[in-house]
Amino acid sequence: MSSLQTETDIAGYCRAIAGQAKAASRQLLSVSTDLKNRWLRASSERILRGVDGILAANEIDLQQAEQLGLTAAQRDRLLLDPKRVEQIALGLVEVAELPDPVHEVLEESVRPSGIKVSKIRVPLGVIFFIYESRPNVTADAAAIAVKSGNAIILRGGKEAAHSSRALVDILRHTAVEIGIPVDAVQLIETHDRNAVGHLLQLSEFIDLVIPRGGEGLIRRVVAEATMPVLKHYDGNCHVYVDAKADLNKAIRIVENSKCQRMGVCNAMESLVVHQSVLSQFLPLLEQQLQRYDLEYRADERAIRCLTNGKPATESDWSKEYLGPIMSVKVVDSLEEAIEHINRYSSKHTEAIVTEDRQAAYQFQRDIDSSAVVLNASTRFNDGGQLGLGAEIGISTDKFHARGPCGLKELTTYKYVVVGDGHIRT
Repeated sequence: MSSLQTETDIAGYCRAIAGQAKAASRQLLSVSTDLKNRWLRASSERILRGVDGILAANEIDLQQAEQLGLTAAQRDRLLLDPKRVEQIALGLVEVAELPDPVHEVLEESVRPSGIKVSKIRVPLGVIFFIYESRPNVTADAAAIAVKSGNAIILRGGKEAAHSSRALVDILRHTAVEIGIPVDAVQLIETHDRNAVGHLLQLSEFIDLVIPRGGEGLIRRVVAEATMPVLKHYDGNCHVYVDAKADLNKAIRIVENSKCQRMGVCNAMESLVVHQSVLSQFLPLLEQQLQRYDLEYRADERAIRCLTNGKPATESDWSKEYLGPIMSVKVVDSLEEAIEHINRYSSKHTEAIVTEDRQAAYQFQRDIDSSAVVLNASTRFNDGGQLGLGAEIGISTDKFHARGPCGLKELTTYKYVVVGDGHIRT
């Protein structure tokens, strides 16, 4: 925003946005599930009708991508086409169809004193959501926040500014029509980096911040935030091919985990292979993945079975490539695989391919990550795939939420105590 010329202007703007969000969050407490669902469905319909305008806004962002120096993976995240816009709209309907978590009774009891104690799910309040170059996330985040009774402040990257603005305009316009507080969804208009710093200091208004982007952004948020942060730093996801793996199944799983979309956090980056299947499995895998032009950063044993292998360095074992590179580690046992994964993993998603039920059980028990997958792709660690509806992010922390974060993860709880003149003795 050109009118924000001084630090004082930016600070005042951020405080106003946060104050408006706090007021909207209080109004949302009395908004019914039916009204929230009507807003979601009406917004979905308006997005479908407005596809041409959304794509035109996205085209402006794409034209600026080259001068912003976006990588191929970043351009893919930014790109909208009719199918992706339709998916955005369908995502809103999916959220509307999910149960509303607000006011859910988690526990209930009558104490010996005679008081009735209920533990009830309630919204967090105001979410500050920072994200980069994925305009579809704009609608997902707004939907999941408002459905769970929270106001949201959106700070998208400048690379997707026009696309995000087009979507937010639809969401806010529909909110006015339906009767949802319009400031329940707000988009930060300035791309001055200092605006983020100002908002991170406003803990009297903002209850939770969720950064979704590069590791540098997330570490900055963690260092500066005065409110809790829900996050994961990166996605070094593993697939372990066990001694008793079905190798055809393993090839399909590795291909999907790594190659369906390479620039996402639940894509496989590290392959771990048991030595007993190494000489048979790796040549078959490399042949199957030839069209992707992958580079393999491999240990000494794996390199002997590959035509495009390069020696791995220590840093390769923990690297999130987000592109056509994977690390390949050979192990002599399931225990060594688990040890390697737990040492180098980012605690995001790990998969095992095996027909041995005991090995599968040991792997899921001993791996310390937010999601463990048995005989399936790492790409299933996603809110929509796991039944949460549109997700607002994936957390590798252990408090207060872990894994894909959907409606329930944007709530907390309070105790409601009911008596009839009861006093404590």
